[in-house]
Order: sequence, then structure tokens, then C-alpha cells
Amino acid sequence: MARRLISPAAACRGCGFVRPGFLAAFSSFHYRTLPSCSPKRTSSVKNCFSNTYNSRKEGSRWIRSEPPLSLNRAKFVGKRTSCSVATEPPPAATEEPDMDAPKEIFLKDYKAPDYYFDTVDLQFQLGEEKTIVTSKIVVSPGVEAGISAPLVLHGRDLKLLSIKVNGTELKGEEYKVNSRHLTLSTPPAGVFNLEIVTEIYPQLNTSLEGLYKSTGNFCTQCEAEGFRKITFFQDRPDVMAKYTCRIEADKTLYPVLLSNGNLIEQGDLEGGKHYALWEDPFKKPSYLFALVAGQLGCREDSFVTCSGRSVTLKIWTPAQDLPKTAHAMYSLKAAMKWDEEVFGLEYDLDLFNIVVVPDFNMGAMENKSLNIFQSRLVLASPETATDGDYAAILGVVGHEYFHNWTGNRVTCRDWFQLTLKEGLTVFRDQEFSSDLGCRTVKRIADVSKLRIYQFPQDAGPMAHPIRPHSYIKMDNFYTVTVYEKGAEVVRMYKTMFGASGFRKGMDLYFQRHDGQAVTCEDFYAAMCDANNAQLPNFLQWYSQAGTPIVKVASSYDPSSQTFSLKFSQEVPPTPGQPVKEPMFIPVAIGLVDSTGKDMPLTSVYSDGTLQTLSADGQPVFTTVLQFKKKEEEFIFKNIPERPVPSLLRGYSAPVRLDSDLSESNLFFLLANDSDEFNRWEAGQVLARKLMLSLVADFQQQKTLVLNPKFVDGIRSILRNTSLDKEFIAKAITLPGQGEIMDMMEVADPDAVHAVRNFIKKELALQLKDDLLAAVKSNRSSEAYTFDHDSMARRALKNTCLAYLASLNEPDFTELARHEYKSATNMTEQFAALAALSQNPGQVRDDALLDFYNKWQDDYLVVSKWFALQATSEIPGNVANVQKLLSHPAFDMRNPNKVYSLIGGFCGSPVNFHAKDGSGYKFLGEIVLQLDKINPQVASRMVSAFSRWRRYDKTRQDLAKAQLEMIVSANGLSENVYEIASKSLAD
Repeated sequence: MARRLISPAAACRGCGFVRPGFLAAFSSFHYRTLPSCSPKRTSSVKNCFSNTYNSRKEGSRWIRSEPPLSLNRAKFVGKRTSCSVATEPPPAATEEPDMDAPKEIFLKDYKAPDYYFDTVDLQFQLGEEKTIVTSKIVVSPGVEAGISAPLVLHGRDLKLLSIKVNGTELKGEEYKVNSRHLTLSTPPAGVFNLEIVTEIYPQLNTSLEGLYKSTGNFCTQCEAEGFRKITFFQDRPDVMAKYTCRIEADKTLYPVLLSNGNLIEQGDLEGGKHYALWEDPFKKPSYLFALVAGQLGCREDSFVTCSGRSVTLKIWTPAQDLPKTAHAMYSLKAAMKWDEEVFGLEYDLDLFNIVVVPDFNMGAMENKSLNIFQSRLVLASPETATDGDYAAILGVVGHEYFHNWTGNRVTCRDWFQLTLKEGLTVFRDQEFSSDLGCRTVKRIADVSKLRIYQFPQDAGPMAHPIRPHSYIKMDNFYTVTVYEKGAEVVRMYKTMFGASGFRKGMDLYFQRHDGQAVTCEDFYAAMCDANNAQLPNFLQWYSQAGTPIVKVASSYDPSSQTFSLKFSQEVPPTPGQPVKEPMFIPVAIGLVDSTGKDMPLTSVYSDGTLQTLSADGQPVFTTVLQFKKKEEEFIFKNIPERPVPSLLRGYSAPVRLDSDLSESNLFFLLANDSDEFNRWEAGQVLARKLMLSLVADFQQQKTLVLNPKFVDGIRSILRNTSLDKEFIAKAITLPGQGEIMDMMEVADPDAVHAVRNFIKKELALQLKDDLLAAVKSNRSSEAYTFDHDSMARRALKNTCLAYLASLNEPDFTELARHEYKSATNMTEQFAALAALSQNPGQVRDDALLDFYNKWQDDYLVVSKWFALQATSEIPGNVANVQKLLSHPAFDMRNPNKVYSLIGGFCGSPVNFHAKDGSGYKFLGEIVLQLDKINPQVASRMVSAFSRWRRYDKTRQDLAKAQLEMIVSANGLSENVYEIASKSLAD
């Protein structure tokens, strides 16, 4: 599942104005591709035309909010779609729910299910006021089940109508039901049939979990624990069954009826209704079940697999959005081809559906053969989507498709193993995007995201290993740690075993575990066994939280021509893990001579062993050291001069590196390193050191002076025509404010903001001519194409434009205004708008108003408009954000709009952390409002408070007061309680 929505930062990708918001911890990657894709494609488009204030049950109450906009109908404002709303509470539950305290679940307590489900036959009667769900299950006892083991089924917000065992209806005393479970105390011995009928209310479901309505259509989201909101079930991933699903609905209102697998039968019924029967031939857990019903059009295409089978591909969306689905279809076909070529994995059914919905908590969901996507991760046109949007669509469509094998065919034994499918699939989508684009640029983007969002999580109260030890709500652990750090752990296998060894490990993994629910140890074993290798203490990556700090000291002995690197490592204490063990850290390394060339590496001595280095008789210029102890020394022989070490090439392990490289060494690597990632990294290390030094000067009220050598380094990068243009754009972009604050003992958002602005304006002033030349030379009058060269050109142009506009000089303001007015695509138009928006005043106000008037009917573009204003660093921006909450285009029930506006605001350190506490107060009030609508979204918002102890005493007191207010609120969801209470814990 792509928990990653496009953050405010991603909305600006390619625009030269990337200020990452904290919600990129839940956001998309920066994807790249080579081939261009135009909306005008040959795939056919079929129209099957289409046409929720909801209440939510809190314990024994049903919570409702403001008066409705309309009853059970989609309401349109301008062409903007709002969720329909309902006013009546649902019928009472069969029994008064109990009010349990939040319960923590532990990995160590895992127990195999007492019962397994062989087949599941589901029947849905979809209605406007209520939906009837009938489930018929063939139940068999587990191996470890005792004679009298009860059958415990999960269930939330369900009305139980009947329950039968082997055709006989049970009496009240034969089962127990409460707000969370249905329990059969003494089920029959052996295999038996279980039939349960429930009544549910999708139109009232604002949590967007289970079955709900989005703009008039029925839709599901079952991962992680949404299926229990549909019917009583063993809602856990190690219960895998074959499913059939029959859907009945009004044919006029819901002409399209979709579920997993193959369409077996369809037809008309009395009363204007119709039905569809679907069968999935593959076993799956309940979280992969999906259903969609509504008025939708489809873009249809096909793909011929490597074995010659033709697969029908369909993307379903409201008819007016069909022209925007061409790039998603291209991305799907590219992903199918790539998975065959790289991993030998062929699609296993004859139909693949994607459905687009505007209201969705996550980015997308990999339900077997019926992927469901949030709108902005499918819909794109050059006029309305940026390069970042196009790249994210490529990556996330790929991600969900790749889950067909890494997640669906082989799934997780329990939710603690989530990284087994998500970390692995993130790695796969990173590789897919790298192969279709620029690998170095993609690697820089992925590592930047890890450092900006995952490193702080590893150092905060919510720190957890990639396989957590416990949780209260699993929804809270769809995190950058499980996903992105998990992907880095998978990448380390490839670093150690090489591409062929990694492929052998993947092949063995599927050979052993196809059709099973397995653990992270099973993946580790397949990798090691396939390569006849052992990786001592590598499994620590799965069980230990925190980011290792690796220190490196170098020395050279000219008499023996040996070069020594002494490594030491430390993993800082994290909640519940005060003492850490050494990690297995692969360190890719090269040695650079005085001419800037890589030295050939012949041998390395460590731990009493001399290892000869060769690659089929060819010289080795990069080798991987296996650093496994707290301290270790590696000695290279036959080194004729003192080299400059290029450490952690390609970022071979997710660690913080502290080396003894001097400033001159770093400038040397910036100019010469053959590893382009490390070339960029050298510049980033220089920039971080410079910024920290200037922050100290600012705090001591010293005059700020920019090091001329740093300016010269940026100038040389700008003028180097041999470099990739997007690499240049990234190399001249300063580290983010959060990254610098994370390196400070006491974070000071005001000082970091002032220093970053000072450096940005000084660079713009001193490099004015070079920046202006880059803007002019990278203009293009050609039609938009989505290929790397075009995207790189736009990225460099837009980055340089943002620098120039920051000066707020009339000529450059006019330049930005000209670029805005003359832009022929959203990437360049939005970049120019962002450049103009840096400085308060009438020009900014006029540009923002013009942009809204132009795009007010496109809700995805309006979300960008919200995000741009929310992330603004203009002082006192909280007042503007509060005002935007009342804007007619904003809807608190739409996750994407919440992420854009409220999440965007939390990503502006200088305003969210305003010294007067106004940002904290704003978020505290919003979290409580959101929690009554959608707890998952609310918990993501409250995460912005999690590192409140990093700030000064005044800010600490203000943030703590809001967290205490949140925790003490009546009816607080488990989602928000878990984040807020752990943030407050000592």
C-alpha cells in the first residue's frame, strides 16, 4: 500500500521551490522516467457514466458534526465535488458496546490462528440507507487448536442480523458480541460452515476504512484492519482464503460493479437492479479484498506477457477525468514489462483494474487485481500536473503493481512484518524509477527524504525498528521507518550480494513461500541461502530502532604504502531500547588520488584476514567493507600516495557519517568524485557545516558572512556543462531547515530560517549572472514531454528562478511574472507562482488570486494552491491558514486537502513553531476536530508535535500544553491517543 501521498513539497517538485513539509513522512518519492507520455494515446476509452458528513461511532455514541450540505447526493460547487453527507444516526448496535482502554499488542505474543478459512463467499446488497452483507465461510481448525478453542471474529460498527453454523441459526446464548468481537464459545469440531449477515452504513463512514461512499460511489479500504467494518471476520493477514463476491445494486446509480479476480457472471434483477459475481482464484488475506460500485468510465488497453498471454488493463474514473489517465496507463504497462525483465515476475490474471477515488486515506492500495488510488496519483495532464506529479504516478502505479508478488502472492504473517512487503516493494519501485530515469538523481531524492523525515523519527518518541515490537493502532506504523528505512535494509542485501545474487535470493523467496504468509526471517534466510552466505547481526536492522552513527578516522603510512580507516559505531538509545548492539553495516568505498582519479584497490586487511580484491581479473575501484563490530580497522595495501576516501558510496547504509574529511577534501570530492551521489553529498556536508556555523553566529548576534569558497563551489557546479541538469539543480539547493535543526542540541527555527534565507539571497546576489543565464538557456517553446532531459531542464531553470526572485528586485520579480504568464505547463507555471510567492505584497496576492481563478474548477490544482500558501514562511501565516479553512474549496473530510493545507502548514518550521504558540494552538484544535471525522488523518497531523522536546523551554511548554489537551479529550480515538501519549511519555 502506498501510504505515501504527495506532500506539499512534492507538489512543488521540479519548480525550484521545494520546502519539504513534515507530511512527506507520508508522501511520495521523486520518480523519474525516460520515455515521454502524452495524453493522446491509442488506448480506447469507454464511458459507463457516473454520477460523506458522516457520523462516526465513538464507544457507545455516534458523533456528528456540522449541518449537511445535502442528503445522500454529491453536491457540486462550481465543478468542485464535495462529499455527500448524511444526518441520521445508524440504528443501535445489537448490544451496548464496552468502553475498553487502549490495548497494546506485542510481537512476542503472536499466536497462530486457532481456525483457518478455506473459502469465503461474500454477498453485498448495496443500498442508499444501508447495505446488507452476507458472508459464507468454510472454517477448518488450525493445527494447534484445542478441542474447545473459541472462534473469535473481529467486528466494528456492525449490526448483526443473523449467524448460522452448518445451516442452523444460533441462539443468543451460543455466541457473544460486543463493540470489537463476535465470539463462538464452542464451535463444532472439524470443518464447518459459518454464515453471518450484517447491516452496515457506508454513507455514514467518514473514517474511509471498510466500505464507504466517495462522491456517490461505493469504495473499500481494508488494510490494515478495515475488513472488520464490513463483516465479522478473522481480520488478520495469516488467514488466507479464496474469495467469491456477488454485488447487487441499483443499475442506474451503480452501473459498474467491481471486485477482485475474474468476472464470472453478471445480469439484471427485478426492481431496476443488477448483479455481478467475481471470483479470485488466488488465496488472499482479508486486507486485500476490494469492492467498487458506481458511475465510472474506463480507459482500456492491453499488455502481452512474456508467456504470450493478453491481459486486459482498465483504469476507472469519473468520465470527465478519463483524458488524464493516459500517463497512469503508460506507467502500468512499463511496470509490468520491468518486473518481467528484472525479476522474471509475470502477471497472473487476465484482468487488471485501477479505480480512482478522490477520498482516500492512503496513496493507493494493491488489492488483488483491483487497485484503488487516490486521484492525484493517477490523474495528470501537462496543464494541470507537475513533473513531480508525473513522477509520483509512475512510481506509485509501479509500487502497487509490484505488490502483486511482494505482498499479495507472498504476504505478511502478522502486521509487525509490514516492512516485509512494504520495504521490499518500495525498494522495487525505487529501482524501477531509477532504471527508467536518472539513477543518481533518484538516489539523491530517496536519501534526502530518509534524512529529512526518517532520521528525526528514529530520534523521537515514536522511534521503532522497521519491524515494530508493539502497537496500539497498526495504522500508526505505516511510516517512513517501515517503508523507506525498510527499503534501505533491502538495498543492503543487493549491495552485499550484487544484482545477480539479489535476484537469486528473490527467486528462492518466491519458490519457498508463494501462497504463504511469512516473516522477515524468511526473507533473510532466502537471501543468505541463495548466496551461501551468513550475515552476522544483520537481523539487528529489523529489531533495533535508531540511526547508527559511524565515525571514521584515516591515516596513511608512506613507507609501507598502506592506508588505514578506523571505524566506530554507536546506535543512540531509543524508547524501550536504552542499550544497543553493533549493527552490520556495508560500507561501499573508493580511494581518489591527487589527480581526481579512482585508485585500483588490490587488497584490504581486517580482523586478521587479508582479502584480495578482483573482479574477473579486472581492477576494482569500489569495494564493500563489512563493518560488523563496535570498532574495526581496515587497511588497504599498495596505495602509492595518500588518497581522499570516498565513503559510503551510493549511500550504502542508512547511517549518519562523521568522518575526518577536511573542508579541502570535501571541495575536492565535490569537484572530482566519480561516484555522483558522493559528489552531491560532499556539497551537502559543506553546506550543513556552513549553515550550522552561521546559525551560531546569528544566535550570538554576529554579522553574517558567506564563505567565498562555498560561493565558488556553487558557481563551478552551475557552470559545469558536463553534469546532468537535474543533478546541478539538486547540488545548488541548500539543505532544508529541518535537516539543520535536527543537528542542533536545541532546535532554533528562527535562527535556521534567517540563516537559510541569508545564504539563499547571498548566493542569488553573487551568482546573479549565472542564475539568469541558466533561466534563459533552459526555456523551451516545445510541447511538454515527460522525459528526463526535459524534466532536468525545467528543474534547473525553476531552481535558478526561485533564487533570483528571492532578491525581491523589480527586474527579477518581472522575470518571474513573465515566466508565470508565458508558461505552457503546470510545472513551470507553478514554479513561477512559487517564486513570486516568496515575498509578501501585492504582486504575490495578485498572482495567487489569478492562479485560483484560472484553476478553481480543478480540485487537484486547488490543492496545490492550498499547499503553496500553507508552506509559506511569511511571518504570521497561521492567520491566513485559518482563513483558508473557511474557503469554499476546502473540505475537512477530504484527506488530500487536509494534507495540503494543514499538513503543509506543519511543514513550515518558522510558522508552526512560532514563539507565541499560535501554530501549536491551531494544530491542537484541528486535531480534535479531525479525530471525530477521520482518526487516521488526525493521527498524522498530531505527529507534528512528536519532537516538541527538541525546542527551547518556551516552545516546549506551549506544545506540551496542546498534547495534554488532546490526550484529555473525551472520546479520543486510539490512533491519536497512541501518538499523543507516546509523545508526552518521559
